[in-house]
Amino acid sequence: MIVAAQPNEFAGIEAEVRQQEWYHRVEQACAQACAAIAPAWPLDQSIAVNPYWCRIGLPMRQVAARMAVLAGIRVFPARSMLRAKFADGTIGREDLEAAHALLHANKPMPYDHQQFGRALAEELPFQPVSLLIDVLDQSLGRKNHLGWRQAITHQVSQTCATYFDQQQADWQPQRRGGLYAFWLETIRHDHGIGLLMGLPGLGQALEHLPKDRTKAEQWAMQRLGLAQEVWPDYLEAVLLTVQGWASWCAYLQWQARLQGESDEHIRELLAIRLAWGVILLECSHAEHARQAFVVLQRTWAEVPIRIEEAAAQLAVDELAQMALEHSWQRAFGQMLQASHPNNMPKALPKVQMMFCIDVRSEPMRRAIESHSESIATKGFAGFFGLPVAYTPVGTALRRPQLPGLLAPSMEVSEVCVPAIDSVKGQSTQAEDVGIFVRSRQNHLKRAAQWGQLQRWPGAVYSYVEAMGFGYLPQLLRGLYPGSSSRRKDDRFGLSRAGQDLCRPRLIGVAPSEQIKLAAGVLQAMELPEQMAELVVFVGHGSQTANNAHAAALDCGACCGQTGEVNARTLALLLNDAEIRRGLGEYGIEIPEKTWFLAGLHNTTTDEFEWFDQDLLPHQHASLLAELCEVCEQAADQVRRTRARVLGMDVSGDPVQLLKSFRRRANDPAQTRPEWGLAGNAAFIIAARKRTLGLDLKGRCFLHDYQPESDPQGNRLESLMTAPMLVTHWISAQYHASTCDPERMGSGNKVLHNVVGGHIGVFEGNGGDLRIGLSRQSLHNGHAWVHEPLRLSVVIDAPAERIEQIVQRHEVLRNLVHHHWLYLMRLEGQSLYLYWQGQWQAVAQ
Repeated sequence: MIVAAQPNEFAGIEAEVRQQEWYHRVEQACAQACAAIAPAWPLDQSIAVNPYWCRIGLPMRQVAARMAVLAGIRVFPARSMLRAKFADGTIGREDLEAAHALLHANKPMPYDHQQFGRALAEELPFQPVSLLIDVLDQSLGRKNHLGWRQAITHQVSQTCATYFDQQQADWQPQRRGGLYAFWLETIRHDHGIGLLMGLPGLGQALEHLPKDRTKAEQWAMQRLGLAQEVWPDYLEAVLLTVQGWASWCAYLQWQARLQGESDEHIRELLAIRLAWGVILLECSHAEHARQAFVVLQRTWAEVPIRIEEAAAQLAVDELAQMALEHSWQRAFGQMLQASHPNNMPKALPKVQMMFCIDVRSEPMRRAIESHSESIATKGFAGFFGLPVAYTPVGTALRRPQLPGLLAPSMEVSEVCVPAIDSVKGQSTQAEDVGIFVRSRQNHLKRAAQWGQLQRWPGAVYSYVEAMGFGYLPQLLRGLYPGSSSRRKDDRFGLSRAGQDLCRPRLIGVAPSEQIKLAAGVLQAMELPEQMAELVVFVGHGSQTANNAHAAALDCGACCGQTGEVNARTLALLLNDAEIRRGLGEYGIEIPEKTWFLAGLHNTTTDEFEWFDQDLLPHQHASLLAELCEVCEQAADQVRRTRARVLGMDVSGDPVQLLKSFRRRANDPAQTRPEWGLAGNAAFIIAARKRTLGLDLKGRCFLHDYQPESDPQGNRLESLMTAPMLVTHWISAQYHASTCDPERMGSGNKVLHNVVGGHIGVFEGNGGDLRIGLSRQSLHNGHAWVHEPLRLSVVIDAPAERIEQIVQRHEVLRNLVHHHWLYLMRLEGQSLYLYWQGQWQAVAQ
């Protein structure tokens, strides 16, 4: 067998120095490969992530070339999709010319109309470059065995599923020594894998594996014999064969770093996957090994050239992608030209509704505004500025309620807050929260015992037999879904009285800190200047059944949770008399007549819930009644528009239509309960007057911002370094899952099986952990519902202010200069694009 020179073959002090240098280079290459993997959040905290987030330091086309060569992943839309957009006129000649002018200034267009169409007709079936396991597999010409890449992915994936599962399996294995040690122990006792892979000598080869992860990496790299220049690329390609689990390990590392700690699981996964290649090498005949080395060396020597060639081939894809995006920008610019930004109502509204910036709130806001001039809507980041984690009273659960980019710094749980007698205006007697804690814990204990009984082997049969006809209602609910409203999981196990009186409040936070927090939120919302009699914080959540990815339809700003906790916590905080008095220190005076209320927009059924109404002063009762009436009318309007898109009957009265939406939401067989954030295209940071009355078709995140009240740009900087990044992640995940649904999406939802209770899903019974969105979230069975556009960020602010913020933050510079999103600004009613350090007017 031919192997590379071993570091321990050198002699003397010089050899030791060279050996340490070699080890250091291995360490650097492994760290660089692991750093390229973006995290994927668990199902119960599902947030959208740019899967190329760790690669934004490179231009998008260069990343596309690398992903195509290293893993066969498509970063730009399929050429068939772009060709269809060109054929139906979505991409016009002016869009193509505008895109070319940006990419290749002062150079003639290389395509005419027909040539461009022919270029898009040539598909690019990029095949991933061969790794050692592929070369060895191909050299044997095996026909009757499972391909080694597929078999290894399956084995590693099953091992990871067992190791990381803390919730689903009742019988848990020992996990001493970390993931690599667990895998080594597992595979040495798996006597079937060698037979499955056609490797009778597997057991003997496993004996040579180092027990230490670091030594395993070094051992594997010694035997590969590759030039050091391609080590990071090779190792990245190795990790991409188990990208799902690598992303999960990257998430664990991300969370550890937020806490100032470290996590090595992704390095252990890399060591496992590297070791497999050398195991196959040890099992191979000497001649086959020698041939494999020759092929591997030749193949990887050509990888840098192949990446350059791929980048050149993808130039037409980048041009078409940009032309498609310019088409949307041009249409938006035309809407701006036709709008009338000074038509805002002059009088202070009776009600102000502060909506989460989710794109699904845009049609609802537009409908509410069309039904009442006394109600104004504003947009704000959905976690409402509260950096909190939430622990439901009586439980050990702790979940973050803020964007995944941040770590919670405050805690929220329920306390008993008595109701107000609507007639006498007096508080009812407070209950002891301990009563509700004990009640919930007893309820949860019984539920856990019952659930465990059903999971033990054979118990499911006796369970159904014992239940007899008593099990029939559950079966019928699945076959004939009812029209019940959204289930409130946070109140599970609480008595009726507990549900009414237990309300989320900040825990363990000094009053002075609460006042400071409240002042910061109000200033960020630009509310101190004018407050209506009723200010409503409207979070959002979804309603689905039998949906592993249900949290992905809830609020990404709340880490895959509904916005209820944040909205209620903030409203209760601002209604507190002590907090109101303390706000005077910050120059903020909340009018005595102003009351804060929390609400939730159910994005699946487009209905509203209002919380803590029993605390509402009686003088605000008429305002709430008026608000409810307007919201019911607006909700019916939005439902009728959405029903047509979902293929539902819109001929019924409002009550019947709402029931139809609820039945759809409660149907366990429904794979498309709603379209979520499909279609998202832009994030607009501007006052509502700039977009009032425009039909943005639920494609825009709308965050209120008044440039004149932010002369130093501090508020804008917060928006560009937090909500802007969150909206980019959402846009990028939808883009990636549409462009390559097989590798960057989670496949067919019907075939999903949950892994580890909350970690992720398999498609079928194995393979790699799937990341991204399911095909049903993007495609209606006939055509794509999502149009893959990079995010257009449109800001109403002076050019200099925007530029200074970009220059201060490396992440913003990477996103803008490497074309991961578009940075634009409003000036009057015109739209300007920031490109190569210059502002250019967007052609109308």
